[in-house]
Amino acid sequence: MKIALLSYSTKPRGGVVHTLALAEALAAAGQDVTVWTLGRGGDAGFFRPVDPAVRLRIVPFPDGPPEESVGERILRSIAVLGTAFEPCAMAYDVVHAQDCISANAVGGRCVRTVHHIDHFTTPELAACHERAIVEPYAHICVSAAVATELADGWGIKAAVIPNGVAYDRFATTEPAARANWRARLGRYVLTVGGIEPRKGSLDLLEAYALLRSAHPEVRLVIAGGETLFDYRDYRAHWKARAAELGVEPVVLGQVAEDELPPLVAAASAFAFPSVKEGFGLAAMEALAAGVPLVVRDLPVLREVFDSAARFATTHQDLAAELGAALTDDTPARRARGRRLAARHTWATAAERHLAFYGSRLKDISRS
Repeated sequence: MKIALLSYSTKPRGGVVHTLALAEALAAAGQDVTVWTLGRGGDAGFFRPVDPAVRLRIVPFPDGPPEESVGERILRSIAVLGTAFEPCAMAYDVVHAQDCISANAVGGRCVRTVHHIDHFTTPELAACHERAIVEPYAHICVSAAVATELADGWGIKAAVIPNGVAYDRFATTEPAARANWRARLGRYVLTVGGIEPRKGSLDLLEAYALLRSAHPEVRLVIAGGETLFDYRDYRAHWKARAAELGVEPVVLGQVAEDELPPLVAAASAFAFPSVKEGFGLAAMEALAAGVPLVVRDLPVLREVFDSAARFATTHQDLAAELGAALTDDTPARRARGRRLAARHTWATAAERHLAFYGSRLKDISRS
């Protein structure tokens, strides 16, 4: 089967991580897979090496003028990716878009994975999001909770195929690499995903201020944060609030791919207070590393993590649960987390995708 997987970036956001891992698993299963994406800011490759069995088509996407709005950048992204892909579209048996930009770029003529459902106020983004849901001919969700949202909001039935996780990368890190992070950072609570509204960054900041009263030696460390959107105002508010609270989290930004697993594994706890998620891949990686996990109490995260995580609703809850994770976490809970993570393999995800593609191709041939 000849498959095109479409994404919007080369950076380590969850959807891009998913796209590459799925592409490699599909290629390992004998499929002819090409990943298409935009190379922003001069990028000619992804944030990590990709198995050479996967073909890569990285479409140059130069920076726009300084006054370009987010909405304008989204529309330009759609146009640039669509123009590059259109001459090749008929060469593929399956075109599978992983986000609203790439789904719009192919005019909805695709399978679409809906990782989570957003609610935009910018007109261009809202329209992009809506078209990317209603126009594709088939849909996949990475959790039943998101599939239910899709059914309730749009009457669309989606297949549920959970993410895999690179279990061995996070479960078997080098002791020296973990020790290096601990020597640099001390004892720390880690979150991955940067500083933005969807990641619940302000709530985590408030929780950290409370946590320090009982655990003054613990630092809050924030990794990642590459995004298409402009969160400068939110981040400025976050920095101002940190100063008011008298706390100084460590903001690492994007971490090199080979340094991320030991950074996760060396953490004393992992915080995942997102207000909107489709699965929680970074949190599952923390479980693979044997790190105590505290997540926002959302239906989707209850579904995915169940008894392997601690759950919090408010920032006060988050502080309390992080405190418990730092002092009372048990080997049994960590073992449950590792077993859960080990069950989520990309090979299984690829197998289920291939079955889904095959069923949809049969439906199309009969219609």
